[in-house]
Amino acid sequence: MALGGGVVLLAFVVALCLSATGAEPQLEVGFYSYSCPAAELLVKEEVEKALQDDPGVGADLLRMHFHDCFVRGCDGSILLNSTKGNTAEKDARVNTDLEGFDVIDTIKEKLEAACKGVVSCADILAFASRDSIVHYGGVPYKVPSGRRDGRVSIAADTSILPSPKLGLSELTKLFISKGLSQNDMITLSGAHTVGIAHCDAFSNRLYNGDATLDQNYAAYLKTQCPPGSNNTVSMDPKTPRKFDNLYYRLILKNQALFTSDQTLVSTQGTATQVKRLAESYKRFQKKFADAIVKMGAIEVLTGSEGEIRADCKVVN
Repeated sequence: MALGGGVVLLAFVVALCLSATGAEPQLEVGFYSYSCPAAELLVKEEVEKALQDDPGVGADLLRMHFHDCFVRGCDGSILLNSTKGNTAEKDARVNTDLEGFDVIDTIKEKLEAACKGVVSCADILAFASRDSIVHYGGVPYKVPSGRRDGRVSIAADTSILPSPKLGLSELTKLFISKGLSQNDMITLSGAHTVGIAHCDAFSNRLYNGDATLDQNYAAYLKTQCPPGSNNTVSMDPKTPRKFDNLYYRLILKNQALFTSDQTLVSTQGTATQVKRLAESYKRFQKKFADAIVKMGAIEVLTGSEGEIRADCKVVN
């Protein structure tokens, strides 16, 4: 009897300690191993199909994951549709050119057919981002999962997303506020090695005499982006669909598109980090994988928080 009481008391103390330290369910690799064993494979197959139809959509999926995590955490809120009384994140100006929402919706439909109510939209986006990187030649990495989906999506919240015109200090403060370091920020910026940019995101550098932009490159960009146009150009003009470290070499040559890219060499310490990533493809791949996994854990919902949406576009 005394032993039983002691066990109960011990269990109570342990539970109290866990509560006091904020212990809660965490993300884990292989979260769906038993509940939906084919989940990650199914996501990969559908991403590959989408990339065959539109080779550039992988860059959108990667950017979508980033935009999701920085607004309300990695909770799939960017996937929700606007409603009569609310404009959602996906319809905010910064996201209106994003493509790939239909890809996520197709994946969700397939997963619901295979494992109803199991795999979250937030996890689908994290998996799809990884699979896009691998498709472009990046090194495979394991994605911890177990995220739950949020129920709130507000366009105005996207104001936190970094502008292409931000300087180093502002970028660093933003990333630190999300639990990421300045080195993480420099590494994650390497995602700009794939995808396209609209001219209005960097035209100020072309026509305002930006001394940090290579003048020969600026002359070329002016032919692609005449005043007032909103054409698109590749972020990386040489290997636009290869997930490599050329982005950093372009920065060192003053051939980055955005102010927020070129600012990465504005101090000796950050310039050293850029040089190291430019010198080693393997270093970049390893550091990027670590950084995006870290980013993927920003303010996640787990356990009984949030929900598992049946349709990524709407709350249950």
